[in-house]
Amino acid sequence: MSKFLNLIAGTALASTLIAAPALAEKYGLGRPATPDEVAAWDLDVAPDGTGLPVGSGDVFTGEEVFAEHCAICHGDFAEGVDNWPKLAGGMDTLDHEDPLKTVGSYWPYLSTTWDYVNRSMPFGAAQTLSPDDVYAIVAYILYSNDLVDDEFVLSNENFLEVELPNAGGFIIDDRDTAEAHFWKAEPCMSNCKDKVEITMRAAVLDVTPEEEGAEEAAAPAEEAAAPVEEAAAPAEEAPVEETVVAMVIDEELAKKGEKVFKKCKACHQVGDGAQNKTGPVLNGIVGASVGAVEGFKYSKAMKELGETGATWTPEEMAAFLTKPKAYLKKTKMSFAGLKKEKDIAAVTEYLKTFQN
Repeated sequence: MSKFLNLIAGTALASTLIAAPALAEKYGLGRPATPDEVAAWDLDVAPDGTGLPVGSGDVFTGEEVFAEHCAICHGDFAEGVDNWPKLAGGMDTLDHEDPLKTVGSYWPYLSTTWDYVNRSMPFGAAQTLSPDDVYAIVAYILYSNDLVDDEFVLSNENFLEVELPNAGGFIIDDRDTAEAHFWKAEPCMSNCKDKVEITMRAAVLDVTPEEEGAEEAAAPAEEAAAPVEEAAAPAEEAPVEETVVAMVIDEELAKKGEKVFKKCKACHQVGDGAQNKTGPVLNGIVGASVGAVEGFKYSKAMKELGETGATWTPEEMAAFLTKPKAYLKKTKMSFAGLKKEKDIAAVTEYLKTFQN
């Protein structure tokens, strides 16, 4: 029994020593890490490029590596899956009540992206990517945020030439000096104000305490709306008869296109109840005017193209889907493009089945 108790006591003592690194030197446990051991964990990359290894990677390689290692959590186009983080989008949302903070909209330095991917990704297999793969993934993330074109190659040599949109949105934390008076002055503990009074009333009713005997704050008088003469209704134009052309559908090809469309579903919807998301609804898109989906906010370039009278013929759709950025510079479409002609033909045929 005594041996058993001694064993328990010895185990408890060992656990205490292991859990207390501060006692290591006192008890002679462990040893200093070697320079090689420190270097294996010293992977950080600074905003000035310090720590970047030699290497390079292009957008298209990045798309392939991203699809293999990252898309399961972050989506094919860096749009995020379920609750996993979105890496693209969110431009002009930082002043919103619920901003979308992504690499393109919020992060100040590209080194943060490179460092995080290199150090912690892919999930469950951290630090298994080569430097070239990391450069390629970061290049694809930049492309997904419309910050580079599809021929861009990121390397240690041009890394510092890439400036993220929100680089100026961060400032040095100087509160230790700028706000020192808040905590270095002697605090007031009693009679700190000569008079306490309500100077503003809360927008939400019944939350501002009432002073005894005080008159209710007068509600601001509503401004009388000046009568506005209704503009004369424009003269009715003679109705224009629409010519409806029935589309012949290749059902087998459309079925294949349904599978290809899975690459598009993150941004586009079709069918009953479809709504605009990151991209517009695609019901009736084949043969429709460019940039004409109601309620969707198109890029300036797409709206200008639509104003020329352009329509989404199968040929135009094929050209666009092959390389959206090459077809129309500054398009909001972040998809790199479909590489196979048969996939483009199939997804076009599938979209024909959703004509209005």
